[in-house]
Amino acid sequence: MSELLPLVDAHHHVWDLDRRPQPWLDEPGHEPIRRSHGIDDLRTAATRIIAGRSLTSTVVVQCVASVAETMELVDLADQEPLVGAVVGWADLTSPAIGDVLDEVRSRPGGRYLRALRHLVQGESDPEWLQQPAVERGLRAVQDRGLGYDVLIRSHQFPQAIRLAQRFPDLPLVLDHAGKPPIGRHSLTDWAREIRVLAGRPQVRCKVSGLITEADHHKWTVEDIRPVWETLMAAFGPDRLMFGSDWPVCVLAGGWNRWAVTVEQLLDDCSPQEKQAVLCDTSTAFYRLSENEK
Repeated sequence: MSELLPLVDAHHHVWDLDRRPQPWLDEPGHEPIRRSHGIDDLRTAATRIIAGRSLTSTVVVQCVASVAETMELVDLADQEPLVGAVVGWADLTSPAIGDVLDEVRSRPGGRYLRALRHLVQGESDPEWLQQPAVERGLRAVQDRGLGYDVLIRSHQFPQAIRLAQRFPDLPLVLDHAGKPPIGRHSLTDWAREIRVLAGRPQVRCKVSGLITEADHHKWTVEDIRPVWETLMAAFGPDRLMFGSDWPVCVLAGGWNRWAVTVEQLLDDCSPQEKQAVLCDTSTAFYRLSENEK
């Protein structure tokens, strides 16, 4: 039997409710995941082989607006072989953000901090990413060689596009493909905005979080396929990366069901294209090859 190839999960979460509350889990519909989730839980969940690949490395992503959580995540990365990078949080509007980032990076696991993220999806200001204080913070992120994960809903594309235009040297990755309204079967506006954002060469895109934008109980691969085809046409495989959004994906089927779906979507792709989506794009963006544990 041939040896399995590497697989990178570019987007997942962990949390310990005994250590740090996750208020968003109190929202209706989150009951199935309203408990602590750790790396061993991910190992148990992520057993499906995708195109001859098994999980070898992951990117753990912040959940709450907390520097303390970010410090916990980089400490986890320092101890846990499976975690190859951390997407953390710091207050982009704070004049002290540079000092905060330096403090996080000074920790033993600080070298695993590779990007920052803010829950822009929860901001009501349609130009939040263009606030002068936020742009100052993003320059501090860029100056330290970090990337930025863009978390928006589909109606917030204009500010993400302006961000990409104003920061051509800041590596950006669009989380969850900008949350296309799959459940409403209305992708025209989303597809138009995706093509505009993809026109900025520093932008990558995560093929993640899609099944939770569909009907959680009735979705099929054919509901996801139009999104996949739009992303492939706009970004190409060299700018797409697989992510599970575990354990949130449990709400709509779980890690393994999403893995089966991704394998089906990749069916017509060449080995090189599969390598890009399942490993190379995320490895390059999050600099996973620099890791030494």
